[in-house]
Amino acid sequence: MPTSRVLLWGGLAAVAGGAVLCVLGWYGISGERFAERQLPYLASCTVPGAALIVAGAVLVVGAARDLAPATLGPEPPAEAQESPPPPSSTEPPVRVPGGTLAHRPDCPLVAGRADTEPAGEAELDACPVCEPWPR
Repeated sequence: MPTSRVLLWGGLAAVAGGAVLCVLGWYGISGERFAERQLPYLASCTVPGAALIVAGAVLVVGAARDLAPATLGPEPPAEAQESPPPPSSTEPPVRVPGGTLAHRPDCPLVAGRADTEPAGEAELDACPVCEPWPR
């Protein structure tokens, strides 16, 4: 953990130093009319400044990746991360009065609703969640 904080602050310092070098290089180049007189500013300020910005960004991202789990708290148990299994009822499809979709009775969209009724022979589209009919 202390190493990550050192990397974070070192990366931020490198980004700040690189930004200062880039600004100084731009200021030096803007005062020169001829390209031959601008090259020293590119070589001594702008290119190293850009390299410091990239290196600092890599350090900040690496440190943030190491620090993030510690600040977010413990991970939830593996059971909590799994998604629930898809509905698998073999009973006949149901519908909600006035609805346009047919559902399995254990579909999360209609499970527990008292107003469901058998789908019967009505022309309904299949629910995209539970897919009551085979494709």
